Amino acid sequence: MKVVYLLTLVFLIVSCKEKAQTTLSAQEIVNKAISVSGGEQYSSNNIYYKFRDYQYASEWKDGDRILKRIRLTDSTKVVDVKASQGFKRFVNDSVVPLRDSIANLYANSVNSVHYFAHLPYGLNDPAVNKELLEEVTVKDKEYYKVKVTFDQKDGGKDYEDIYLYWFNKETFKPDYLAYKFYVDGGGIRFRVAYNERYLGGIRFVDYENYEATLRDSEFYDVDVFYERNKLKLLSKIELEDISVKPSN
Repeated sequence: MKVVYLLTLVFLIVSCKEKAQTTLSAQEIVNKAISVSGGEQYSSNNIYYKFRDYQYASEWKDGDRILKRIRLTDSTKVVDVKASQGFKRFVNDSVVPLRDSIANLYANSVNSVHYFAHLPYGLNDPAVNKELLEEVTVKDKEYYKVKVTFDQKDGGKDYEDIYLYWFNKETFKPDYLAYKFYVDGGGIRFRVAYNERYLGGIRFVDYENYEATLRDSEFYDVDVFYERNKLKLLSKIELEDISVKPSN
């Protein structure tokens, strides 16, 4: 009996060690997600697409990422440009002076669309903090649930927002995401990725965008409410006319 007991104990110890060694950190999960979604292709290509009434461009110039939003009418071309030097608006190729409050509003709007379009790229930015919460099952698939917060420095105007990502344990792709925001009265959104396609080696998806009317304490269980059909579909986030071109 003592031999059996010792063998069982050894087996349990070895199993626990193996499990500990194979458990991935939030950083490792995000690294794998970025790799399977495009990896270095994100930083070596310019990306163009249409979203609703605007054209968008993410371009690289001398190592600087330049984000653009373009609106065309019969007589006017409005180009919003966000880069490391700040934000500028051009109307028919002429710079338009803007108050700081308005410029920040436009810059955040441009950045937000590009942020979601390029996920999971961006989750390794210096201001991003990642924490592995737990492993869960959603729609009969297993996921790593990762919490993302932001430092105040370089975290943007909405640095207090909290994000959750569900990374598929087999593919490491982020199939779901949720976020709690505080501007304009605040709220909770839950997004479901669909229509996956790869262009130029980069993964693009569209999203079903749900509103979650939950208490703050329920935010971390938003996936449970989704499975119970307790969320309201607000809109669909669909990218059109996507093209990927090598940057110079």
